[in-house]
Amino acid sequence: MTLPPTMRAMVTMGLGDMDQLVLKEDWPRPDPAPGEVLIRVGACGLNNTDVNTRTGWYSSAVSEATTGGPYDSEADEEPSWGGAPIQFPRIQGADVCGRIVAVGEGVDPARIGERVIVDNWLRDPEDLTDKTKTGYFGSERDGGFAEYSTVPARNALAIESPLSDAELATFSCSYSTAEGMLARAGVTASDTVLIPGASGGVGGALVQLARRRGARVIAMASEAKHADVRALGPDRVLPRAPDDLRAALGDEKITVVADVVGGPYWPTLIDILERGGRYTCSGAIAGPIVALDLRTLYLRDLTFTGSTVIDPEVMPNLVKYIEAGEIRPALAATYPLEELHAAQAAFIAKRHTGNIVVCP
Repeated sequence: MTLPPTMRAMVTMGLGDMDQLVLKEDWPRPDPAPGEVLIRVGACGLNNTDVNTRTGWYSSAVSEATTGGPYDSEADEEPSWGGAPIQFPRIQGADVCGRIVAVGEGVDPARIGERVIVDNWLRDPEDLTDKTKTGYFGSERDGGFAEYSTVPARNALAIESPLSDAELATFSCSYSTAEGMLARAGVTASDTVLIPGASGGVGGALVQLARRRGARVIAMASEAKHADVRALGPDRVLPRAPDDLRAALGDEKITVVADVVGGPYWPTLIDILERGGRYTCSGAIAGPIVALDLRTLYLRDLTFTGSTVIDPEVMPNLVKYIEAGEIRPALAATYPLEELHAAQAAFIAKRHTGNIVVCP
């Protein structure tokens, strides 16, 4: 196959507003290094990491909700998810579905032509479980908001599915984040899981994956989105932030809260957890600074877990779930790559249910 020397790419030029996302018509196409593959990108999903990195939201100097920024108080020495500066220019975008079109030295050429989705976590090949030596696709290396992208061969997971590229591009970030949270919290069929923000990409994935584990699932979302959220299969759907959550829950015994929302409603979520309950978190779109009475934590024997770097088996397991039809995509909208600004604006506005995807 003859590959072009350049490609179209949406390149993030630095920290700031959306004007830092610049469409380049002749960006150099990458070549796969030894142990890597080159993917022709069919589709790439959007996620909060793209926005938070570009705007500097990960800085500890920022206490606001995720709004698309930029944030005047950003601290240049720590604006990325891992606390280290991101290198610009950078092609963001992590949730890639596409086909392998070339391989680097040491990779079986038979992989050319494989349809793949990307495991976004870049790991130390000598110790895949070492969380201190991880990077993220589209952050520590160029990602998928382009026609072509390279990844280590182990990160390109072959998949057999009748789903479209756009549908498959909804899974990598949202669903792996959700599965990582549920695994970290040890969710089983004996649990009742409360999920704030269930209309979002991670929230909807939490609904499906908690149900897959046999748990009872109670979703929370704005009432305009209740029909879409019900289609994901929760046992109950509640308003986004009931004034009296205990009354809204009735006799429900909440053993797990799986949260990516945070913000001022957070103490209410903690108050309704049963003794010995677990709270698991992988985001704070409504605000990262919350109030906690430590007596609530220790007197009620609660367990709090943060979840960012997922275990290595999570993505291969997700591929199995997808291929078996045990989970399904929630594709809200697709945009062409050149309309990434509009796609991110829609993503930030949160009027959609599910995931938004761009297609080069």
